[in-house]
Amino acid sequence: MAGLIRRGDIDEVRSRINIADVVGQFVTLKSAGVGSMKGLCPFHDERSPSFHVRPQVGYYHCFGCGEGGDVFTFLQKMDHVTFSEAVERLAASIGFELHYEDGSAPGADHGNRARLLAANDAAREFFAEQLTAPGAEAARSFLGERGFDPAAAARFGVGYAPQGWDNLGKHLRGRGFTEAELTAAGLLSAGDRGSYDRFRGRLIWPIRDQTGQTVGFGARRLYDDDKGPKYLNTPETAIYHKAQVLYGLDLAKRDIARSRQVVVVEGYTDVMACHLAGVTTAVATCGTSFGVDHIKIMRRVLSDDTSGLGEVVFTFDPDAAGQKAALRAFSEEQRFAAQTYVAIAPDGLDPCDLRLAKGDDAVRRMVKSKKPMFEFVIKQRLSAYDLDSVEGRVAALREAAPVVADIRDSALRPAYTRELAKMLAVDLPEVTAEVERASRRGRGADSSGRQSGSSDGAQRSVDRGGQGRDLQRVGRQGPAQRVDPSAGSGVVTAVPATGGGAVPSLTDLAPAPEQRPRISLTHLPATTAVRTERDALMAILQAPQVVGPELIAHAVVCGFSSAPLAAVRDSIGRNVSALAQQDWVAVVQADVPEECRSLVEELAVAPIPERPERQIEAYLRSIVRDLVQRHLRRRKDELIARLQRTDAVADPSGYRELQVQLVQLESDRRAFQAE
Repeated sequence: MAGLIRRGDIDEVRSRINIADVVGQFVTLKSAGVGSMKGLCPFHDERSPSFHVRPQVGYYHCFGCGEGGDVFTFLQKMDHVTFSEAVERLAASIGFELHYEDGSAPGADHGNRARLLAANDAAREFFAEQLTAPGAEAARSFLGERGFDPAAAARFGVGYAPQGWDNLGKHLRGRGFTEAELTAAGLLSAGDRGSYDRFRGRLIWPIRDQTGQTVGFGARRLYDDDKGPKYLNTPETAIYHKAQVLYGLDLAKRDIARSRQVVVVEGYTDVMACHLAGVTTAVATCGTSFGVDHIKIMRRVLSDDTSGLGEVVFTFDPDAAGQKAALRAFSEEQRFAAQTYVAIAPDGLDPCDLRLAKGDDAVRRMVKSKKPMFEFVIKQRLSAYDLDSVEGRVAALREAAPVVADIRDSALRPAYTRELAKMLAVDLPEVTAEVERASRRGRGADSSGRQSGSSDGAQRSVDRGGQGRDLQRVGRQGPAQRVDPSAGSGVVTAVPATGGGAVPSLTDLAPAPEQRPRISLTHLPATTAVRTERDALMAILQAPQVVGPELIAHAVVCGFSSAPLAAVRDSIGRNVSALAQQDWVAVVQADVPEECRSLVEELAVAPIPERPERQIEAYLRSIVRDLVQRHLRRRKDELIARLQRTDAVADPSGYRELQVQLVQLESDRRAFQAE
């Protein structure tokens, strides 16, 4: 068993890994200003991107659900691994050798998930090698008959599971894997006489997750004496959940993100055919119907935001099963912001057969000739009725009207209303009235019970101005603040001991620890003073080297009007010696009260509200300088007010002391302005 990973190695891995590259394997990220990126959150369903990544800082944070952390945290939550496994995986990805406190190396069983992934990868290699063996002629013939040469098989990692009961098991046990591990990975099945290979005498497709790791397999029957199902997949395991995997996504995700299009086909060979034909955005489900979890994955990769610019194209067989699958997909259509389409080959061929019969160009034309999902569904519903009879037309209208009423695009709805009137040969006013009735009845559900809209919940995000969009609505719901009566401006001074003045305690301002909610940017008052404090802390946390230690030293003695932000300021002041450390934000975060830790994370990730024409470094420094100058001006006003209230005759020493302080403050202010 390996010991603890050395702290220095953890920091080294963190410094070498770009968090945007790791997050980008799961989420399509777009620029959100200088040094900031954003996308759809992988931890909750949303339509407007509120998930931000700050590569320079090494942190991510979702302003919608509150999830956040560093690159190790992200991998832990996405892949359900331990901290050590996350570090080890990232170290392996960059070829960095880790060292352990007891001098050992990582154990052979340093993580159950890692062992299952390793077993699957070893099985993938074994299957790929077996495809060239003499006994794999049936597998090679199957591929060749469908237009796939050895290069295509290698591109998709296609392999062969040889006939026999224990070929794979014997091979992998020889590689050091235990029978329990192989069974847990779904590679072996348990029988009365012991375990045996799950896949035997079958063509094999490795099923990979978004990062390219093999998590399972799909196997196609080849021999007549095989009494098993035509397609056999890996069972549910700790690393393989068929409802959360899309075959081909690891190969398609970059083109999906770039083209804002995803093509959903029905099988492994269809994915291969589409990619080889140039439709490199094709994916397929793995032994299960298209569902909500698949949509969540696709939306993140597609960057399916409220702009509605993306395209989701479904291909279905024209038979009854294909039509049923299309209607099932339509029942989830409104979970997409993107436009949805259906593509069916003229001769009813699936993409693999179409490519074989008519070539690559025919596959590309099939996708280009896509029809809107609404049009397809309307025609499907009308096909169930006798449109030559009055009764049939009335019933068909009632069945199709909810589909038209459910069209999100208000510009398209009237056009489809007219089309429906033409299809039914019914007067337009009559169809319009029925659509309006369906709209009033539904609002949230059509006749099949389909829910429209999104369950995002309240979205909170920070815009380019750094201002939380919900601040005006919830900005005054934060903890109460105690007013310092000695402050001339009537605000909480919250100055650390080195700067003088009262120090409000968060303990005084909030409930008991077990009752305290996490403080967020959206809890802060929407005032100019608070915005100045917030932006200055964002600059210091995100770019401490740019702001510089001298300017930071001025900032950490400034009075703050927000107690939570003052707590962050105090932590920065106590940890200025850690400015150059890779985990600078983590040091500050660990030193604030627990309820403020999420706030530190948000400050470290939120987009800096810079303007494109400004030099970012100069702007970052100017944010902090504004804070210091505001503090100096306020201190001057306070001293002048106290001087005016002091009787020079009754208290000459106090009067002189205030004059000295005022002169010194003015000198300091002018010196600061000259810097």
